[in-house]
Amino acid sequence: MKNISDHDLSQTNKVWCVFVGAQWGLDGDLMAGVLNDYRSNLCTDMTAQTPENLIYQGDELALCADPLAHFPGIKPVHPYAYPSTDLWRGYIGTWGIESDRLYLKALQRWRHDTDQLVVVGIEDLFPGFPDGVFAHWYTGELRCPRGALLKYVHGGFASTYEEDLFFWVQKGVVIEERIIRNGTAVPGVDAGYRINAWTTF
Repeated sequence: MKNISDHDLSQTNKVWCVFVGAQWGLDGDLMAGVLNDYRSNLCTDMTAQTPENLIYQGDELALCADPLAHFPGIKPVHPYAYPSTDLWRGYIGTWGIESDRLYLKALQRWRHDTDQLVVVGIEDLFPGFPDGVFAHWYTGELRCPRGALLKYVHGGFASTYEEDLFFWVQKGVVIEERIIRNGTAVPGVDAGYRINAWTTF
């Protein structure tokens, strides 16, 4: 009996979306994107997720946002495997803010290759840009939690920490920066992002 891989499911989903989209007079790729968003949101709500990394003013911060998900090359059909339930998106990006511009500096992605999971770099998605790429495609808010944990939520990026550093980004350019204080943790609670449990595939 053949094992159905994530890639096989993605192809099946796209065929289904093209068929249904044709019946409704909608574009098949658009339908596939809706399905992928639904699956991604459903999965990340079930388990706390590993954050992206953001290098800012010499510090490496946990980034509770997914700017790469907005890049057209990632969607509508997600072709990458996920190694564990704390990383449903299947990759970890390292980002940097330099001169008020957001850059993707490095990338780890997991995918099926000859029935094995392999790690590939940024060149796999952006050929010719091994040292990073300007995130011109991204408009939205970036959140970096800092300090000790106040409230743990085992789903997505929903846990609350002592402080949140927010950046508002428009077409890759940082327009605004703000800090929100959420409270003070009880003594003895270590600072840093935390995930309490996950399942490895």
